[in-house]
Amino acid sequence: MTSSDRSQAVDVQRSYEIRTYGCQMNVHDSERLSGLLEDAGYVRAPEGADGDADVVVFNTCAVRENADNKLYGNLGRLAPMKTRRPGMQIAVGGCLAQKDRDTIVTRAPWVDVVFGTHNIGKLPVLLERARVQEEAQVEIAESLEAFPSTLPTRRESAYAAWVSISVGCNNTCTFCIVPALRGKEKDRRPGDILAEIETLVAEGVSEITLLGQNVNAYGSDIGDREAFSKLLRACGKIEGLERVRFTSPHPRDFTDDVIAAMAETPNVMPQLHMPLQSGSDTVLKAMRRSYRQERFLGIIDKVRAAIPHAAISTDIIVGFPGETEEDFEQTMHTVREARFANAFTFQYSKRPGTPAATMDGQIPKQVVQARYERLVALQEEISWDENKKQVGRTLEVMVAEGEGRKDGATHRLSGRASDNRLVHFSKPDEEVRPGDVVTVEITYAAPHHLLAEGPVASVRRTRAGDAWQKRQEARTGQPAGVMLGLPKIGVPEPLPAAAAPACGLG
Repeated sequence: MTSSDRSQAVDVQRSYEIRTYGCQMNVHDSERLSGLLEDAGYVRAPEGADGDADVVVFNTCAVRENADNKLYGNLGRLAPMKTRRPGMQIAVGGCLAQKDRDTIVTRAPWVDVVFGTHNIGKLPVLLERARVQEEAQVEIAESLEAFPSTLPTRRESAYAAWVSISVGCNNTCTFCIVPALRGKEKDRRPGDILAEIETLVAEGVSEITLLGQNVNAYGSDIGDREAFSKLLRACGKIEGLERVRFTSPHPRDFTDDVIAAMAETPNVMPQLHMPLQSGSDTVLKAMRRSYRQERFLGIIDKVRAAIPHAAISTDIIVGFPGETEEDFEQTMHTVREARFANAFTFQYSKRPGTPAATMDGQIPKQVVQARYERLVALQEEISWDENKKQVGRTLEVMVAEGEGRKDGATHRLSGRASDNRLVHFSKPDEEVRPGDVVTVEITYAAPHHLLAEGPVASVRRTRAGDAWQKRQEARTGQPAGVMLGLPKIGVPEPLPAAAAPACGLG
Protein backbone atom coordinates (compact mmCIF):
# COMPACT_ATOMS: atom_id res chain seq x y z
CA MET A 1 0.00 0.00 0.00
CA THR A 2 1.42 3.39 -0.99
CA SER A 3 1.68 6.29 1.44
CA SER A 4 -1.22 8.05 -0.31
CA ASP A 5 -3.33 4.92 -0.09
CA ARG A 6 -2.40 4.48 3.56
CA SER A 7 -3.52 8.04 4.29
CA GLN A 8 -6.97 6.96 3.22
CA ALA A 9 -7.00 4.02 5.63
CA VAL A 10 -9.66 3.95 8.29
CA ASP A 11 -9.00 6.30 11.18
CA VAL A 12 -10.66 4.04 13.74
CA GLN A 13 -10.65 0.27 13.91
CA ARG A 14 -13.56 -1.19 12.00
CA SER A 15 -14.42 -4.87 11.79
CA TYR A 16 -14.68 -6.96 8.63
CA GLU A 17 -16.10 -10.29 7.56
CA ILE A 18 -15.34 -12.11 4.29
CA ARG A 19 -17.65 -14.74 2.83
CA THR A 20 -15.93 -16.95 0.26
CA TYR A 21 -17.58 -19.08 -2.43
CA GLY A 22 -16.06 -21.39 -5.01
CA CYS A 23 -12.59 -22.79 -5.53
CA GLN A 24 -9.17 -22.73 -3.90
CA MET A 25 -8.22 -19.69 -5.95
CA ASN A 26 -11.03 -17.75 -4.27
CA VAL A 27 -10.00 -19.04 -0.84
CA HIS A 28 -6.48 -17.78 -1.41
CA ASP A 29 -7.80 -14.46 -2.80
CA SER A 30 -9.79 -14.06 0.42
CA GLU A 31 -6.58 -14.49 2.42
CA ARG A 32 -5.21 -11.55 0.44
CA LEU A 33 -8.36 -9.50 0.98
CA SER A 34 -8.02 -10.13 4.71
CA GLY A 35 -4.39 -9.05 4.58
CA LEU A 36 -5.27 -5.87 2.68
CA LEU A 37 -8.01 -4.91 5.13
CA GLU A 38 -5.88 -5.57 8.21
CA ASP A 39 -3.00 -3.63 6.64
CA ALA A 40 -5.46 -0.74 6.28
CA GLY A 41 -6.43 -0.90 9.96
CA TYR A 42 -9.50 -3.14 9.95
CA VAL A 43 -9.88 -5.99 12.45
CA ARG A 44 -11.44 -9.33 11.76
CA ALA A 45 -14.93 -9.85 13.18
CA PRO A 46 -15.39 -12.82 15.52
CA GLU A 47 -16.23 -16.15 13.89
CA GLY A 48 -19.95 -16.52 13.39
CA ALA A 49 -20.47 -12.75 13.06
CA ASP A 50 -23.03 -13.46 10.30
CA GLY A 51 -23.07 -9.93 8.95
CA ASP A 52 -22.52 -8.22 12.29
CA ALA A 53 -19.45 -6.35 11.02
CA ASP A 54 -18.63 -2.88 9.75
CA VAL A 55 -17.59 -4.28 6.36
CA VAL A 56 -18.93 -7.48 4.79
CA VAL A 57 -17.14 -8.70 1.66
CA PHE A 58 -18.56 -11.34 -0.69
CA ASN A 59 -15.87 -13.11 -2.75
CA THR A 60 -18.09 -14.70 -5.37
CA CYS A 61 -18.09 -17.61 -7.78
CA ALA A 62 -19.87 -17.52 -11.15
CA VAL A 63 -19.83 -21.12 -12.29
CA ARG A 64 -23.19 -22.34 -11.00
CA GLU A 65 -26.50 -21.62 -12.69
CA ASN A 66 -27.97 -20.10 -9.52
CA ALA A 67 -24.83 -18.31 -8.28
CA ASP A 68 -26.40 -14.89 -8.78
CA ASN A 69 -29.60 -15.90 -6.98
CA LYS A 70 -27.56 -17.04 -3.98
CA LEU A 71 -25.63 -13.76 -3.94
CA TYR A 72 -28.70 -11.53 -4.17
CA GLY A 73 -30.46 -13.59 -1.53
CA ASN A 74 -27.55 -13.04 0.85
CA LEU A 75 -27.36 -9.35 -0.03
CA GLY A 76 -31.08 -9.03 0.62
CA ARG A 77 -30.71 -10.47 4.09
CA LEU A 78 -28.07 -7.86 4.89
CA ALA A 79 -30.13 -4.88 3.67
CA PRO A 80 -32.16 -4.38 6.89
CA MET A 81 -29.03 -4.93 8.99
CA LYS A 82 -27.30 -2.17 7.07
CA THR A 83 -30.26 0.14 7.64
CA ARG A 84 -29.98 -0.43 11.38
CA ARG A 85 -26.19 -0.02 11.42
CA PRO A 86 -25.02 3.40 10.15
CA GLY A 87 -21.68 3.27 8.39
CA MET A 88 -21.85 -0.44 7.53
CA GLN A 89 -20.44 -1.23 4.07
CA ILE A 90 -20.95 -4.16 1.71
CA ALA A 91 -18.49 -5.10 -1.04
CA VAL A 92 -18.83 -7.71 -3.79
CA GLY A 93 -15.79 -9.11 -5.59
CA GLY A 94 -14.72 -12.25 -7.40
CA CYS A 95 -15.86 -13.89 -10.61
CA LEU A 96 -19.54 -12.92 -10.42
CA ALA A 97 -18.56 -9.30 -9.86
CA GLN A 98 -16.24 -9.46 -12.87
CA LYS A 99 -19.11 -10.91 -14.93
CA ASP A 100 -22.10 -8.83 -13.80
CA ARG A 101 -20.45 -5.47 -13.04
CA ASP A 102 -23.09 -2.72 -12.95
CA THR A 103 -25.92 -5.24 -12.59
CA ILE A 104 -25.04 -5.78 -8.94
CA VAL A 105 -25.64 -2.19 -7.80
CA THR A 106 -28.76 -2.02 -9.97
CA ARG A 107 -30.30 -5.06 -8.28
CA ALA A 108 -28.84 -4.31 -4.84
CA PRO A 109 -28.35 -0.52 -4.59
CA TRP A 110 -27.26 -0.82 -0.95
CA VAL A 111 -23.94 -2.39 -2.09
CA ASP A 112 -21.04 0.06 -1.64
CA VAL A 113 -18.22 -1.49 -3.68
CA VAL A 114 -17.97 -3.84 -6.67
CA PHE A 115 -14.47 -4.97 -7.72
CA GLY A 116 -13.19 -7.64 -10.06
CA THR A 117 -10.73 -10.52 -10.10
CA HIS A 118 -7.92 -8.35 -11.51
CA ASN A 119 -7.96 -5.51 -8.98
CA ILE A 120 -8.53 -7.01 -5.54
CA GLY A 121 -5.74 -4.76 -4.26
CA LYS A 122 -8.03 -1.73 -4.63
CA LEU A 123 -10.60 -2.86 -2.04
CA PRO A 124 -9.49 -0.64 0.92
CA VAL A 125 -9.27 2.47 -1.31
CA LEU A 126 -12.67 1.76 -2.88
CA LEU A 127 -14.27 1.31 0.55
CA GLU A 128 -12.85 4.64 1.71
CA ARG A 129 -13.91 6.37 -1.48
CA ALA A 130 -17.46 5.02 -1.15
CA ARG A 131 -17.57 6.21 2.45
CA VAL A 132 -16.37 9.73 1.62
CA GLN A 133 -18.38 10.20 -1.58
CA GLU A 134 -21.43 8.36 -0.21
CA GLU A 135 -22.04 6.52 -3.47
CA ALA A 136 -21.28 3.06 -4.83
CA GLN A 137 -17.86 2.46 -6.36
CA VAL A 138 -17.70 0.00 -9.26
CA GLU A 139 -14.21 -0.69 -10.57
CA ILE A 140 -13.53 -3.67 -12.81
CA ALA A 141 -10.08 -3.97 -14.35
CA GLU A 142 -9.94 -5.75 -17.72
CA SER A 143 -6.50 -7.22 -17.11
CA LEU A 144 -4.26 -8.04 -14.18
CA GLU A 145 -2.84 -4.89 -12.60
CA ALA A 146 -0.25 -6.62 -10.39
CA PHE A 147 0.35 -10.26 -9.52
CA PRO A 148 -1.79 -10.91 -6.43
CA SER A 149 1.07 -12.50 -4.49
CA THR A 150 2.61 -9.04 -4.08
CA LEU A 151 -0.32 -8.12 -1.82
CA PRO A 152 -0.35 -8.52 1.97
CA THR A 153 -1.88 -11.83 3.03
CA ARG A 154 -3.54 -13.05 6.21
CA ARG A 155 -2.95 -16.78 5.96
CA GLU A 156 -5.47 -18.96 7.72
CA SER A 157 -3.02 -21.69 8.66
CA ALA A 158 0.28 -21.48 10.50
CA TYR A 159 1.56 -24.77 9.09
CA ALA A 160 0.16 -25.02 5.53
CA ALA A 161 -0.09 -22.43 2.79
CA TRP A 162 -1.28 -21.86 -0.76
CA VAL A 163 1.31 -20.47 -3.18
CA SER A 164 0.01 -19.16 -6.50
CA ILE A 165 2.31 -19.83 -9.41
CA SER A 166 0.01 -18.49 -12.13
CA VAL A 167 -3.34 -16.84 -12.67
CA GLY A 168 -5.76 -17.19 -15.57
CA CYS A 169 -6.20 -20.01 -18.08
CA ASN A 170 -5.63 -20.47 -21.82
CA ASN A 171 -8.12 -23.33 -22.22
CA THR A 172 -11.57 -22.98 -23.79
CA CYS A 173 -13.60 -25.72 -22.07
CA THR A 174 -17.22 -25.22 -23.10
CA PHE A 175 -18.56 -25.68 -19.54
CA CYS A 176 -16.21 -23.16 -17.90
CA ILE A 177 -16.43 -19.38 -17.74
CA VAL A 178 -13.27 -18.88 -15.69
CA PRO A 179 -10.90 -17.93 -18.58
CA ALA A 180 -13.30 -15.14 -19.58
CA LEU A 181 -13.28 -13.77 -16.02
CA ARG A 182 -9.69 -14.35 -14.91
CA GLY A 183 -8.05 -13.83 -18.28
CA LYS A 184 -5.18 -15.51 -20.09
CA GLU A 185 -2.54 -17.35 -18.10
CA LYS A 186 0.11 -15.21 -16.46
CA ASP A 187 3.05 -16.97 -14.83
CA ARG A 188 5.10 -15.76 -11.91
CA ARG A 189 8.87 -15.79 -12.14
CA PRO A 190 10.30 -18.99 -10.62
CA GLY A 191 12.58 -16.96 -8.37
CA ASP A 192 9.63 -15.04 -6.93
CA ILE A 193 7.75 -18.27 -6.23
CA LEU A 194 10.70 -19.91 -4.51
CA ALA A 195 11.42 -16.76 -2.50
CA GLU A 196 7.83 -16.78 -1.21
CA ILE A 197 8.09 -20.46 -0.27
CA GLU A 198 11.38 -19.90 1.54
CA THR A 199 9.83 -17.03 3.49
CA LEU A 200 6.87 -19.19 4.46
CA VAL A 201 9.13 -22.02 5.60
CA ALA A 202 11.14 -19.55 7.68
CA GLU A 203 7.86 -18.60 9.37
CA GLY A 204 7.13 -22.24 10.23
CA VAL A 205 5.07 -23.47 7.27
CA SER A 206 5.94 -27.08 6.43
CA GLU A 207 3.41 -27.82 3.69
CA ILE A 208 2.68 -25.79 0.58
CA THR A 209 0.20 -26.31 -2.25
CA LEU A 210 1.18 -24.82 -5.59
CA LEU A 211 -1.93 -23.24 -7.04
CA GLY A 212 -2.94 -22.39 -10.59
CA GLN A 213 -6.04 -22.47 -12.74
CA ASN A 214 -4.11 -24.98 -14.88
CA VAL A 215 -1.12 -25.50 -12.66
CA ASN A 216 1.01 -27.78 -14.84
CA ALA A 217 0.72 -25.44 -17.84
CA TYR A 218 3.09 -23.25 -15.86
CA GLY A 219 5.84 -22.09 -18.18
CA SER A 220 3.68 -21.42 -21.25
CA ASP A 221 3.77 -17.71 -20.48
CA ILE A 222 7.54 -17.66 -19.94
CA GLY A 223 8.45 -19.99 -22.79
CA ASP A 224 9.67 -23.07 -20.90
CA ARG A 225 7.69 -26.30 -21.34
CA GLU A 226 9.55 -27.97 -18.47
CA ALA A 227 9.18 -25.07 -16.04
CA PHE A 228 6.71 -26.90 -13.82
CA SER A 229 8.85 -30.01 -13.33
CA LYS A 230 11.85 -27.75 -12.67
CA LEU A 231 9.80 -25.89 -10.06
CA LEU A 232 8.87 -29.15 -8.31
CA ARG A 233 12.51 -30.20 -8.19
CA ALA A 234 13.53 -26.77 -6.86
CA CYS A 235 10.97 -27.14 -4.07
CA GLY A 236 12.76 -30.35 -3.11
CA LYS A 237 15.89 -28.36 -2.29
CA ILE A 238 14.22 -26.05 0.23
CA GLU A 239 15.32 -27.12 3.69
CA GLY A 240 12.42 -27.44 6.14
CA LEU A 241 9.75 -27.85 3.45
CA GLU A 242 8.27 -31.26 4.24
CA ARG A 243 5.29 -31.54 1.91
CA VAL A 244 4.59 -30.16 -1.57
CA ARG A 245 1.27 -30.58 -3.37
CA PHE A 246 -0.29 -28.92 -6.40
CA THR A 247 -3.71 -28.34 -7.91
CA SER A 248 -5.17 -28.65 -10.44
CA PRO A 249 -3.31 -30.09 -13.40
CA HIS A 250 -4.75 -30.64 -16.88
CA PRO A 251 -4.17 -33.99 -18.63
CA ARG A 252 -3.12 -32.16 -21.80
CA ASP A 253 -0.06 -30.70 -20.06
CA PHE A 254 0.79 -33.65 -17.85
CA THR A 255 4.14 -34.69 -19.30
CA ASP A 256 6.62 -37.41 -18.43
CA ASP A 257 9.07 -34.93 -16.92
CA VAL A 258 6.41 -33.94 -14.35
CA ILE A 259 5.86 -37.59 -13.40
CA ALA A 260 9.63 -38.05 -13.03
CA ALA A 261 9.91 -34.94 -10.87
CA MET A 262 7.08 -36.18 -8.62
CA ALA A 263 8.70 -39.59 -8.21
CA GLU A 264 12.25 -38.28 -7.67
CA THR A 265 11.55 -35.34 -5.35
CA PRO A 266 11.07 -36.69 -1.79
CA ASN A 267 8.90 -33.84 -0.47
CA VAL A 268 6.47 -33.92 -3.43
CA MET A 269 3.64 -35.99 -2.01
CA PRO A 270 2.36 -39.23 -3.62
CA GLN A 271 -0.99 -37.67 -4.42
CA LEU A 272 -2.49 -36.38 -7.63
CA HIS A 273 -5.77 -34.66 -8.40
CA MET A 274 -6.35 -35.16 -12.16
CA PRO A 275 -9.71 -33.90 -13.51
CA LEU A 276 -11.35 -36.41 -15.87
CA GLN A 277 -14.70 -34.60 -16.43
CA SER A 278 -15.94 -37.43 -18.73
CA GLY A 279 -14.76 -40.83 -19.90
CA SER A 280 -16.48 -40.49 -23.27
CA ASP A 281 -14.35 -39.30 -26.18
CA THR A 282 -17.47 -37.82 -27.78
CA VAL A 283 -18.32 -35.79 -24.68
CA LEU A 284 -14.70 -34.77 -24.13
CA LYS A 285 -14.66 -33.38 -27.68
CA ALA A 286 -17.89 -31.45 -27.01
CA MET A 287 -16.30 -30.12 -23.81
CA ARG A 288 -13.21 -29.04 -25.80
CA ARG A 289 -11.02 -31.15 -23.55
CA SER A 290 -7.89 -31.86 -25.57
CA TYR A 291 -7.32 -35.46 -24.37
CA ARG A 292 -9.26 -38.69 -24.78
CA GLN A 293 -9.95 -41.66 -22.50
CA GLU A 294 -6.88 -43.62 -23.65
CA ARG A 295 -4.56 -40.68 -23.02
CA PHE A 296 -6.06 -40.10 -19.55
CA LEU A 297 -5.73 -43.73 -18.47
CA GLY A 298 -2.20 -43.80 -19.89
CA ILE A 299 -1.21 -40.96 -17.56
CA ILE A 300 -2.71 -42.80 -14.58
CA ASP A 301 -0.76 -45.95 -15.49
CA LYS A 302 2.52 -44.00 -15.77
CA VAL A 303 1.96 -42.28 -12.41
CA ARG A 304 1.24 -45.60 -10.69
CA ALA A 305 4.28 -47.23 -12.27
CA ALA A 306 6.53 -44.43 -10.99
CA ILE A 307 4.72 -43.88 -7.65
CA PRO A 308 3.03 -47.18 -6.65
CA HIS A 309 1.28 -45.83 -3.54
CA ALA A 310 -0.03 -42.65 -5.18
CA ALA A 311 -3.60 -41.70 -4.31
CA ILE A 312 -5.33 -40.26 -7.36
CA SER A 313 -8.52 -38.22 -7.22
CA THR A 314 -10.58 -36.56 -9.93
CA ASP A 315 -13.52 -34.39 -11.00
CA ILE A 316 -16.38 -35.77 -13.08
CA ILE A 317 -19.36 -34.00 -14.64
CA VAL A 318 -22.49 -36.10 -15.20
CA GLY A 319 -25.17 -35.14 -17.70
CA PHE A 320 -23.24 -32.82 -20.02
CA PRO A 321 -25.42 -31.78 -22.98
CA GLY A 322 -25.69 -34.60 -25.51
CA GLU A 323 -24.40 -37.30 -23.13
CA THR A 324 -25.96 -40.62 -24.11
CA GLU A 325 -26.25 -43.73 -21.98
CA GLU A 326 -23.32 -45.16 -23.95
CA ASP A 327 -21.28 -42.03 -23.17
CA PHE A 328 -22.08 -42.36 -19.49
CA GLU A 329 -21.07 -46.04 -19.51
CA GLN A 330 -17.69 -44.95 -20.90
CA THR A 331 -17.31 -42.73 -17.83
CA MET A 332 -18.19 -45.65 -15.57
CA HIS A 333 -15.65 -47.82 -17.43
CA THR A 334 -12.94 -45.17 -16.96
CA VAL A 335 -13.69 -44.94 -13.23
CA ARG A 336 -13.41 -48.74 -12.90
CA GLU A 337 -10.08 -48.72 -14.74
CA ALA A 338 -8.60 -45.69 -12.94
CA ARG A 339 -9.68 -46.74 -9.45
CA PHE A 340 -9.65 -43.26 -7.99
CA ALA A 341 -9.12 -42.86 -4.27
CA ASN A 342 -11.76 -40.15 -4.34
CA ALA A 343 -13.86 -38.29 -6.90
CA PHE A 344 -15.70 -34.99 -6.85
CA THR A 345 -18.80 -35.73 -8.89
CA PHE A 346 -21.02 -32.95 -10.20
CA GLN A 347 -24.36 -32.91 -11.94
CA TYR A 348 -24.01 -30.65 -14.95
CA SER A 349 -25.57 -27.25 -14.43
CA LYS A 350 -25.63 -24.41 -16.92
CA ARG A 351 -22.93 -21.82 -16.43
CA PRO A 352 -24.35 -18.60 -17.88
CA GLY A 353 -22.03 -17.23 -20.53
CA THR A 354 -20.52 -20.61 -21.51
CA PRO A 355 -21.05 -22.35 -24.88
CA ALA A 356 -22.44 -25.46 -23.17
CA ALA A 357 -25.33 -23.48 -21.68
CA THR A 358 -26.92 -23.07 -25.13
CA MET A 359 -26.02 -26.46 -26.60
CA ASP A 360 -28.69 -28.81 -27.91
CA GLY A 361 -29.32 -32.03 -26.05
CA GLN A 362 -29.72 -30.71 -22.50
CA ILE A 363 -30.32 -33.80 -20.35
CA PRO A 364 -33.52 -34.06 -18.24
CA LYS A 365 -32.89 -33.63 -14.54
CA GLN A 366 -34.22 -37.07 -13.61
CA VAL A 367 -31.84 -38.77 -16.06
CA VAL A 368 -28.87 -36.80 -14.73
CA GLN A 369 -29.84 -37.64 -11.14
CA ALA A 370 -30.10 -41.36 -11.86
CA ARG A 371 -26.71 -41.44 -13.60
CA TYR A 372 -25.16 -39.39 -10.81
CA GLU A 373 -26.38 -41.84 -8.17
CA ARG A 374 -24.96 -44.81 -10.11
CA LEU A 375 -21.59 -43.09 -10.43
CA VAL A 376 -21.47 -42.12 -6.76
CA ALA A 377 -22.31 -45.70 -5.72
CA LEU A 378 -19.52 -47.08 -7.92
CA GLN A 379 -16.95 -44.59 -6.65
CA GLU A 380 -17.93 -45.24 -3.02
CA GLU A 381 -17.28 -48.94 -3.56
CA ILE A 382 -13.90 -48.26 -5.18
CA SER A 383 -12.88 -45.69 -2.54
CA TRP A 384 -13.64 -48.19 0.21
CA ASP A 385 -11.73 -50.98 -1.53
CA GLU A 386 -8.71 -48.72 -2.07
CA ASN A 387 -8.78 -47.55 1.56
CA LYS A 388 -8.94 -51.14 2.80
CA LYS A 389 -5.53 -51.67 1.18
CA GLN A 390 -4.14 -49.20 3.71
CA VAL A 391 -5.06 -51.37 6.72
CA GLY A 392 -1.89 -52.64 8.39
CA ARG A 393 0.30 -49.92 6.90
CA THR A 394 2.29 -47.57 9.12
CA LEU A 395 1.81 -43.97 8.02
CA GLU A 396 3.19 -40.57 8.92
CA VAL A 397 0.29 -38.20 9.56
CA MET A 398 0.55 -34.43 9.76
CA VAL A 399 -1.84 -33.33 12.50
CA ALA A 400 -4.53 -30.97 11.21
CA GLU A 401 -6.81 -28.39 12.73
CA GLY A 402 -10.55 -28.76 12.19
CA GLU A 403 -10.50 -32.04 10.26
CA GLY A 404 -12.28 -34.31 12.75
CA ARG A 405 -15.74 -33.06 13.67
CA LYS A 406 -16.21 -35.90 16.18
CA ASP A 407 -12.71 -35.80 17.67
CA GLY A 408 -13.89 -34.36 20.97
CA ALA A 409 -16.44 -37.12 21.51
CA THR A 410 -14.20 -39.96 20.32
CA HIS A 411 -11.00 -38.75 22.08
CA ARG A 412 -9.21 -38.87 18.75
CA LEU A 413 -7.19 -36.44 16.69
CA SER A 414 -7.07 -36.14 12.91
CA GLY A 415 -4.62 -35.38 10.15
CA ARG A 416 -3.48 -36.14 6.64
CA ALA A 417 -1.22 -38.94 5.45
CA SER A 418 1.34 -38.11 2.78
CA ASP A 419 -1.08 -39.28 0.08
CA ASN A 420 -3.70 -36.88 1.52
CA ARG A 421 -5.97 -39.53 2.98
CA LEU A 422 -7.77 -38.39 6.13
CA VAL A 423 -6.67 -40.33 9.22
CA HIS A 424 -8.32 -40.30 12.64
CA PHE A 425 -6.04 -41.62 15.40
CA SER A 426 -6.13 -42.19 19.15
CA LYS A 427 -5.09 -39.16 21.16
CA PRO A 428 -1.63 -39.77 22.67
CA ASP A 429 -0.71 -38.89 26.23
CA GLU A 430 1.81 -36.24 25.17
CA GLU A 431 0.88 -32.89 23.68
CA VAL A 432 0.26 -32.86 19.92
CA ARG A 433 -0.24 -29.66 17.96
CA PRO A 434 -1.45 -28.96 14.41
CA GLY A 435 1.62 -29.19 12.17
CA ASP A 436 3.27 -31.89 14.28
CA VAL A 437 3.72 -35.34 12.74
CA VAL A 438 2.65 -38.67 14.28
CA THR A 439 3.37 -42.23 13.17
CA VAL A 440 0.40 -44.61 13.38
CA GLU A 441 -0.72 -48.02 12.16
CA ILE A 442 -4.00 -48.14 10.22
CA THR A 443 -6.50 -50.58 11.74
CA TYR A 444 -9.76 -49.78 9.92
CA ALA A 445 -10.88 -48.22 6.63
CA ALA A 446 -14.07 -46.41 5.64
CA PRO A 447 -14.78 -44.96 2.18
CA HIS A 448 -13.67 -41.46 3.18
CA HIS A 449 -11.26 -41.91 6.09
CA LEU A 450 -8.83 -44.25 7.81
CA LEU A 451 -8.70 -45.12 11.50
CA ALA A 452 -5.68 -45.88 13.70
CA GLU A 453 -7.15 -47.27 16.92
CA GLY A 454 -3.92 -48.42 18.55
CA PRO A 455 -1.39 -46.28 20.42
CA VAL A 456 0.55 -43.67 18.49
CA ALA A 457 3.99 -45.07 17.67
CA SER A 458 5.77 -41.72 17.78
CA VAL A 459 5.19 -37.97 17.91
CA ARG A 460 7.55 -35.59 16.12
CA ARG A 461 7.28 -32.01 17.27
CA THR A 462 7.93 -29.69 14.35
CA ARG A 463 8.67 -26.06 13.59
CA ALA A 464 5.20 -25.98 12.04
CA GLY A 465 3.71 -27.00 15.39
CA ASP A 466 5.81 -24.30 17.05
CA ALA A 467 4.40 -21.76 14.58
CA TRP A 468 0.84 -22.86 15.35
CA GLN A 469 1.47 -22.57 19.09
CA LYS A 470 3.05 -19.13 18.70
CA ARG A 471 0.06 -17.91 16.72
CA GLN A 472 -2.39 -19.20 19.33
CA GLU A 473 -0.45 -17.50 22.14
CA ALA A 474 -0.37 -14.23 20.19
CA ARG A 475 -4.14 -14.36 19.79
CA THR A 476 -4.98 -15.20 23.37
CA GLY A 477 -2.06 -13.79 25.32
CA GLN A 478 -1.90 -17.17 27.10
CA PRO A 479 0.27 -20.28 26.57
CA ALA A 480 -1.45 -22.45 23.97
CA GLY A 481 -2.74 -25.84 24.97
CA VAL A 482 -3.95 -28.51 22.58
CA MET A 483 -6.78 -26.94 20.60
CA LEU A 484 -7.56 -29.47 17.91
CA GLY A 485 -10.89 -30.09 16.25
CA LEU A 486 -11.91 -26.44 16.03
CA PRO A 487 -12.94 -25.58 12.45
CA LYS A 488 -11.14 -22.68 10.76
CA ILE A 489 -12.47 -21.07 7.62
CA GLY A 490 -10.21 -21.40 4.62
CA VAL A 491 -7.38 -23.51 6.08
CA PRO A 492 -5.62 -24.65 2.90
CA GLU A 493 -6.14 -28.38 3.27
CA PRO A 494 -4.74 -30.07 0.18
CA LEU A 495 -7.11 -31.62 -2.33
CA PRO A 496 -9.35 -33.52 -2.25
CA ALA A 497 -10.26 -32.52 1.29
CA ALA A 498 -10.42 -28.86 0.51
CA ALA A 499 -13.35 -27.22 -1.20
CA ALA A 500 -14.04 -29.12 -4.38
CA PRO A 501 -12.46 -27.51 -7.42
CA ALA A 502 -15.69 -25.86 -8.46
CA CYS A 503 -14.46 -23.10 -10.73
CA GLY A 504 -12.78 -24.92 -13.53
CA LEU A 505 -9.47 -25.61 -11.82
CA GLY A 506 -8.11 -28.19 -14.24
